[in-house]
Amino acid sequence: MTYAVIQTGGKQYKVKASEILKIEKLENSKPESKIEFKEILAYGDDKKIEVGAPLVDGAKVEAKLIKNGKNRTVLIFKKRRRKNSRRKNGHRQQYSLIKINKIFSKDGGVFAEAKNTEKKEIKKQTKENK
Repeated sequence: MTYAVIQTGGKQYKVKASEILKIEKLENSKPESKIEFKEILAYGDDKKIEVGAPLVDGAKVEAKLIKNGKNRTVLIFKKRRRKNSRRKNGHRQQYSLIKINKIFSKDGGVFAEAKNTEKKEIKKQTKENK
């Protein structure tokens, strides 16, 4: 089980290859585009781990942006009793949905890669059409 710890949007995420993740919205990004995360705090597998101080130089994670969207509404209701004062607010946090494709080690080699499921889906569709 290979993984990497990345930092984006002020948060840290432990990611694996072919994992779908919801993160803070990435600015100036369009769906189906490739994204590279260069702030890698650590990566490794069951046998060895490489930890940065604070970052691992040369390591990166490549992902594909699936879509940008908004979460469900969070209601904020404030009331002061016996004062006839109340306030109701709502907030929808924006997010980006990404799929992790590859994890690169610090020497530039591919450490982990997502399995290609698109080819399997195309083969299934052609079999059904025959």
